[in-house]
Amino acid sequence: MNNVVLSTNFNFPKQKSLYKGKVRDVYNINDELLIMIVTDKISAFDHVLPAGIPYKGQVLNQIAAQFLDATADIVPNWKIATPDPMVTIGKKCEPFAVEMIVRGYLTGSSWRTYKKGIREICGVSIPDGMVEHQKFENPILTPTTKAEQGSHDEDISREEIIKQGIVKKEDYLKLEEYALALFKRGTEIAAEKGLILVDTKYEFGKKDGIIYLIDEIHTPDSSRYFYADGYQERQSKGEAQKQLSKEFVREWLMEKGFQGLEGQKMPEIPQDFISLISERYIELYEQITGKRFIKEQLLNVAERIKNNIDAFLA
Repeated sequence: MNNVVLSTNFNFPKQKSLYKGKVRDVYNINDELLIMIVTDKISAFDHVLPAGIPYKGQVLNQIAAQFLDATADIVPNWKIATPDPMVTIGKKCEPFAVEMIVRGYLTGSSWRTYKKGIREICGVSIPDGMVEHQKFENPILTPTTKAEQGSHDEDISREEIIKQGIVKKEDYLKLEEYALALFKRGTEIAAEKGLILVDTKYEFGKKDGIIYLIDEIHTPDSSRYFYADGYQERQSKGEAQKQLSKEFVREWLMEKGFQGLEGQKMPEIPQDFISLISERYIELYEQITGKRFIKEQLLNVAERIKNNIDAFLA
């Protein structure tokens, strides 16, 4: 069995807390730094699958690090260093309780909503007559409230966010501005690599009065990509788009009767499907970064991570 990292439980100097998210283990160092370890877990429909995916943590962390660097001129971000292929260390910010989801195309959950006859998502009107995977005239923002662990994120409108005081108006308008500018940059970078950035999410926080981009950015866990080549032809024929994202994992689960709803049981994940997921993540890394993926040794991974973090903190 491949040596995947599903969980860590380290103890670092000046460590104040450890938060375990769906995919990431986050260590708070003296309320100054966050150590984010991207595990090999994968989630879908807000549930973690019962199997790790080899190299997934490395893929996510290295894509996010590259895009944080490539967008630092748009908005400051939390990243300070990546001392290990699966680790980012950065500034501890106070996160805003919303995720900024930008959609360039009618696909995924927005299409599932649209198919039900609903023509407004998060306060944004969607015109009649659209088809699956069709491009919006302009990208739309469909924010969600940040859920507690194990809960579903909830769609919410700009008006409700401001009215409920979830984010101050002045800050929220800045988040919108940053999110759309980041999506534009991500779209341009993707186009250079023959891809279409379909939709993505951004998270922001604040430290010393400054808004920072936090968490991951433009990874296959937070984003969906189509191949640009053949997109129009597939649309005109009503065919499925060739995409690089984890939507194929959701589709596989739906075929097995699982959408994260109450009473549904998560299916067993066969080894050949685990290998396929790993290959698809590596494929996206190489496509979006334009670099060959260098596989780290899958021996004593947790020990390597701990040693690299200790060396950085020292």
